[in-house]
Amino acid sequence: MTAKKKKAPKPKKAAGTPVRPRGGQVQLDMFGEGAAQRRAGPAAAAPASQATLTIVGEETNKAKAAKAVKDAAQLLAARQREISVSEFFTKNRHLLGFDNPQKALLTAVKEAVDNSLDACEEAGIVPEVNIDIVQCSPGTGALRSKNGNGHAPPEKGAGGALVLRADDQARSADTKNRLPRDTAVRFKIAVQDNGPGIVKNQIPKIFGKLLYGSKFHRIKQSRGQQGIGISAAGMYGQLTTGRPMQITSRIGDGKPAHYYEIQIDTRRNAPLTLVDREVEWDPPHGTRVEIEIEAVYKKGRRSVDDFVEQTVLANPHATIRFSVTGDEPRMFPRVTDAMPKDPVEIRPHPYGVELGMLMRMMAETSGKTLRKFFTRDFSRVSPRLASEICEKAGVAPEMKPHKVLPGQAELLYRALSATKFMAPPTNCLSPIGRDLILEGLEKQFKADLFYAVSRPPAVYRGNPFLVECGVAYAGDLPAEEPVTLYRFANRVPLLYQQSACAITKSVTQTSWKSYNLQQPRGALPTGPLVLMIHIASVWVPFTSESKEAIASYPEIVREIRLALMECGRQVSAHIRRHRREADAMKKISYIEKYIPHVGIALREILKLSEKQESKVVETLKDTLQRSRLKTAGGE
Repeated sequence: MTAKKKKAPKPKKAAGTPVRPRGGQVQLDMFGEGAAQRRAGPAAAAPASQATLTIVGEETNKAKAAKAVKDAAQLLAARQREISVSEFFTKNRHLLGFDNPQKALLTAVKEAVDNSLDACEEAGIVPEVNIDIVQCSPGTGALRSKNGNGHAPPEKGAGGALVLRADDQARSADTKNRLPRDTAVRFKIAVQDNGPGIVKNQIPKIFGKLLYGSKFHRIKQSRGQQGIGISAAGMYGQLTTGRPMQITSRIGDGKPAHYYEIQIDTRRNAPLTLVDREVEWDPPHGTRVEIEIEAVYKKGRRSVDDFVEQTVLANPHATIRFSVTGDEPRMFPRVTDAMPKDPVEIRPHPYGVELGMLMRMMAETSGKTLRKFFTRDFSRVSPRLASEICEKAGVAPEMKPHKVLPGQAELLYRALSATKFMAPPTNCLSPIGRDLILEGLEKQFKADLFYAVSRPPAVYRGNPFLVECGVAYAGDLPAEEPVTLYRFANRVPLLYQQSACAITKSVTQTSWKSYNLQQPRGALPTGPLVLMIHIASVWVPFTSESKEAIASYPEIVREIRLALMECGRQVSAHIRRHRREADAMKKISYIEKYIPHVGIALREILKLSEKQESKVVETLKDTLQRSRLKTAGGE
């Protein structure tokens, strides 16, 4: 057997060494002499050279920290860059009305139609607008023409009516029966007008650049205001389908028609022209815009159909043709051939400027003196008032505007606010008119009462505006539902954000019970009533860029309520008259029932013959009929 090896003996521990307890645990000496030495730290026993090294180390750490802060600042600075308006709205497209596919389709159509109507009216042309919505195959994109340079130009059928091209017809037939329109699919929107057309070099900027337009700096009524709408619709189409906008335009008979395909460079907010060529096109003048987007088409309230019907109501001078894949085209002929009054551009009113705007105007004016500046660049300021403003501010009227100091500018601004001016001119507005409102309501609704009112012009923040209101009551309108409210701003229907709009708030704040209509607390009244309210202004104070609700300025709310109260009095008078006539008819029916019995009683009392009895009965009936007619026409 192999002998077992003996284990080497463990070395003995030095004296004073702490004994490790059994069980694998370590007992810390927290309160003994060793703990006191540890709390004193190495610096207490370290020599002077070690203390010097510690100070140098701390200074090195501070330098490293300072360098790290400087590097972080430089890194942050390197990341900073300009954000274009196109990039901003690409990420925040809901601000422009493209927050869901159904609303996106409506917004794209609305922006194109608004541009078409504005262009026709400014050129003095009676508008004829064609709206085509074609459902496309998913994933195929738009078909190319034979030469590969883009879509073929639009075609026209017999009588000048627009028809789908062969490629669109094929795509429409391919999707008609197998793609539900209530799910997000691709639609091609085409809006064509008979307006004056667009100059060639302006087409890329108008459709390929946000915040580019001719209406922002003008003080006159128009549908567009910001120069965003149609280019934003093209940007949404580019974002959802990758397809460019297609524009065809001609500025006059004998001039060439230009065809463009345009996308937006969102980083630079600049147009990218993919195709630019001349094409054959039948219309003598006008513009056609085609946008392919991912959207949802549904009928009913807040739909494209609803928008077209309301647009016809507010624009009785326009002819609109509307067609959707799978449905019969709908034609809305104009109610009148008379064009609306052409609004005139006016100058700013003194009550409508703020201090910063006043300083900018003085820096940019062509007037040589302050007196000339105020009289030339503002409306309703005469030379006498200009001198009075300068006198109140303690500034010489002959002083040059660009030499005015900031303190003097503030004094001039206060003097403007303290001076009384006439209200701004109202020839910058173009209301629908009472007669055309009535004609439009009578054409669209079957009712017993029609009434319209057009309020005198008023002013908010120096901006003139005007409120019009029309009502249709009873007839075939539903009696147990909330009233139908149509909101318009500069002839454009407002279909979304109803509860946030000053028009809705004005309606709900009006006491309709005083006009014999039921009204739940804080809600629209109930009854067979249609309300149409239109606000015309040089600058409509919308609550957002999507232009769906009007801000609640006290002056605007007051004018709306005054118009509603006047219409409410007419409705109340109609209801009272109807009730009075109903009561009278009930009484007359009772009397008619007993007239023969009265004749019999008179014959027995007065010993009348049958001939005399018949004559008495006829006389009583004739008297009753005259009383009925008198009651009916008594108010």
